[in-house]
Amino acid sequence: MPRPLTMTPQSLSPSRMTTLGMLLGLLVAFCFTFCLGHQNPNEFALTNLEKSSTKEPEKKETIVEEEMDTEVLEVFQPTHEWQALQPGQAVPAGSHVRLNLQTGAREVKLQHEDKLQNNLKGLKKGKRLDINTNTYTSQDLKSALAKFKEGARRESAKEDEARKAEVKRLFRPIEELKKEFNELNVVIETDMQIMVRLINKFNSSSSSLEEKIAALFDLEYYVHQMDNAQDLLSFGGLQVVINGLNSTEPLVKEYAAFVLGAAFSSNPKVQVEAIEGGALQKLLVILATEQPLTAKKKVLFALCSLLRHFPYAQQQFLKLGGLQVLKGLVQEKSTEVLAVRVITLLYDLVTEKQMFAEEEAELTQDVSPEKLQQYRQVHLLPGLREQGWCEITAHLLALPEHDAREKVLQTLGALLATCRDHYRQDPQLSRTLASLQAEYQALATLELQEGEDKGYLRELLGSIDNLLRELR
Repeated sequence: MPRPLTMTPQSLSPSRMTTLGMLLGLLVAFCFTFCLGHQNPNEFALTNLEKSSTKEPEKKETIVEEEMDTEVLEVFQPTHEWQALQPGQAVPAGSHVRLNLQTGAREVKLQHEDKLQNNLKGLKKGKRLDINTNTYTSQDLKSALAKFKEGARRESAKEDEARKAEVKRLFRPIEELKKEFNELNVVIETDMQIMVRLINKFNSSSSSLEEKIAALFDLEYYVHQMDNAQDLLSFGGLQVVINGLNSTEPLVKEYAAFVLGAAFSSNPKVQVEAIEGGALQKLLVILATEQPLTAKKKVLFALCSLLRHFPYAQQQFLKLGGLQVLKGLVQEKSTEVLAVRVITLLYDLVTEKQMFAEEEAELTQDVSPEKLQQYRQVHLLPGLREQGWCEITAHLLALPEHDAREKVLQTLGALLATCRDHYRQDPQLSRTLASLQAEYQALATLELQEGEDKGYLRELLGSIDNLLRELR
């Protein structure tokens, strides 16, 4: 059997193989081109699908709009009553349209213009606008809001004008202030220079009474400070003021004593110079003579400032008959205010001496031996008993003020060791204390009911009870 004829690649020449390859490539290209020409373009182009899908609705909308434009709609004329709206009917702008849930039909009517006009009139009168979205159109609400804004702007403008007017009334322009400051020739003075100027003004013969009083009044402000008071002493101003106590003018005496009282207070150096300058004698003379009550108040203030914590001045006070002067002052009519101040001074002097006596017994090192020796020479308690102050103090319990009674009770307690026998033999004092005890028991009960366990009136009652207990 003969073998079939086959051709192997090895049997073909290279030129023949090249020719066959080209023919095969042309055949494949022809087939591909033929297939593309007979296929639907939409199956291979995604972009074409999108274009076709978007263009189709646009065409439909255009057709609908053209149909609507060509169609003439019937305009419905609403009234003030609800009427059914047929399909295809148009309504005028500003009409009120609703859906009737029972029938499913749309209904329309006109707006209530009268109500809107009435509300706008009420707005002009300051009444509140009844805003109902079911009644008014947006244009009506915009108009009402514009009126609100216009009114607010007017009120804001008025407030701004009022505020500017108030600022102009309270403050001056800065240019005016600068001009005045430039015209002023302000000289800054030290306290020392000011006091020298005030003393010269007071001591000048050309100064009027008003100028002298004004100088003393200003000087009192500065001498409250200890250093200033000592500076006043250093340039001789203190003696000038002390000499002012000899003036024939009561006002000069009054304000000179006012300055001295401020300078003496807790200032030992000034107190010593005042004693040497004769201030104590001058103060006692004014208190012993007829003077206005206001002048005696200031003089008594200066005397108290001079005597407190100054045993040497207390010795001189007793030698010059100071207790007798104070006794006459208390016994004057219509001088209850001075009487309370005198009793307060005596209480301070008695307790001060008792305190130093206790310190002397304890051999304390806080007080100088010289000062303790001076206190030993102050025989205040015997002088009070001899001058009748036990009886005078007891009678002052008749004063009506609680504060005055408190000070008198304190003084009675301080004088108890010296005046015990006299107190026990004084029937008027016993009656007064019993009456005060009953009075303050009632007041303390009311005070306790108000929730004050340790009130002021209860303390006064305790002082009365203690005094009665000591006198039994």
